[in-house]
Amino acid sequence: QVDLVESGGGLVQPGGSLRLSCAASRSILWFNTMGWYRQAPGKQRELVAGMSSSGSTNYADSVKGRFTISRDNAKNTVYLQMNSLKPEDTAVYYCKGWRMGRDYWGQGTQVTVSS
Repeated sequence: QVDLVESGGGLVQPGGSLRLSCAASRSILWFNTMGWYRQAPGKQRELVAGMSSSGSTNYADSVKGRFTISRDNAKNTVYLQMNSLKPEDTAVYYCKGWRMGRDYWGQGTQVTVSS
């Protein structure tokens, strides 16, 4: 059993910032990759940012320069720092770990960007 628990979502005004956290029930280095995904109403779930076990990162074009994925191995936690938020960033954000062909998902956290 591997659990991923997201936190840090909420309501923020356009231009504001939020930091999401994803706490894992075991070492995050056990995963080959970890990432943040989001799903807006009526849309497919999409990759926002990913990080390999070696630390390499990748981002969706829509968030490059605004979002940063990072991790704290000692805390078994992955973060998503989101700056300069836009209304189109509104979605449920999910943490995902991948290892040997299997996905592990968190329950999601709602992010709403609105004035």
